[in-house]
Amino acid sequence: MPLKDLPADARPREKLLARGPGALSDAELLALLLRTGLAGKGVLQLAQELLDSFGGLAGLLHATADDLKRIKGLGGPAKRAELVAVLELARRVLAEQLRERAALDTPQSVKEYLQLHLAHKKHESFAVLFLDNQHKLLALEELFRGTLAQTSVYPREVVLRALHHHAAAVVLAHNHPSGTVQPSRADEALTQALKAALALVDVRVLDHMIVAPGLALSMAEKGLI
Repeated sequence: MPLKDLPADARPREKLLARGPGALSDAELLALLLRTGLAGKGVLQLAQELLDSFGGLAGLLHATADDLKRIKGLGGPAKRAELVAVLELARRVLAEQLRERAALDTPQSVKEYLQLHLAHKKHESFAVLFLDNQHKLLALEELFRGTLAQTSVYPREVVLRALHHHAAAVVLAHNHPSGTVQPSRADEALTQALKAALALVDVRVLDHMIVAPGLALSMAEKGLI
């Protein structure tokens, strides 16, 4: 059912204009982008199904065009392209806001930044946040992919990238697609190896974060740094 066929008091567009965007649910906002549903499935129902499929807005934010193609009703390239463009704009705005903070100097701010970039990746990814001496973000680089038990993380490469960015400190990070954020023995050993290597060039390891959808753990908070 198209939005125009909904009762007047149920139309997201009219509701937004009359009461502001904050009055709309996630599904209603998404329905405004989708505009039409399918035969036998209204646009609000399609929007809610899309949110449910990706675990809410946070999961949808990381959906690709191929991910969306699997949802019945989003097979057309025009609708998928429009939705992917909006999601990319949202990601860029969030990343820009986080980068412009005075500093990524608290575990919570780092967790938020890494949730945005790593938590919903389907493969395990090891990344490094390079910071200046005021803990402002210089760069985030994904350096290695694969489980830490199977893919070597080379301390030399991390040191070279730290020198390239003239970093004074780093935050190590990786995601666990399994959904758990408990550090393994391999995580702890890697942290200590990188800490020792980076100390040789006077770069401090402030933390090692492990993230998963909706979860994040700071190894520094756990006393493991």
